[in-house]
Amino acid sequence: MTKIKEKITAPNFKLPSTNGKIFELKKIRNKNIILYFYPKDDTPGCTLESRDFSKLNKIIDKKNTIVYGISKDSIESHIKFKKKYKLNFDLLSDEKLSVIKKYGVWGMKSFLGKKFKGIIRSTFLINSKGKIHKIWSNVRVKDHAKSVVEEINNI
Repeated sequence: MTKIKEKITAPNFKLPSTNGKIFELKKIRNKNIILYFYPKDDTPGCTLESRDFSKLNKIIDKKNTIVYGISKDSIESHIKFKKKYKLNFDLLSDEKLSVIKKYGVWGMKSFLGKKFKGIIRSTFLINSKGKIHKIWSNVRVKDHAKSVVEEINNI
């Protein structure tokens, strides 16, 4: 599995979006992008993280930035999750794990003493030229969205 590094061009991908279209990264031009990878819709940490990005989305938008959440859940699951919490940005579905693996966020995790493979909660801040500005790995949810928004000022 590839380990993505900062300052390289973000790998392009196409994924279905909750807006009913196919999202393609390279088609976003002249905007910064926050891509956050999360384990599962409607679980406590993922819900908190998504709601935090949603609450900050007006500020994010004013900073010429768009936010997208990515997990392996289906589009149907994403649509329910988005509606339930009134998320004001799109979620992308990667059921085949292709983008999740391409970005190096699929790996061994442990919970209650059990080891398993899953999504390692991570966020990528991509600048308006398509280069990865900063990567957060093994994210702790509390105040994470706020620190990502603060980092946009350093692009």
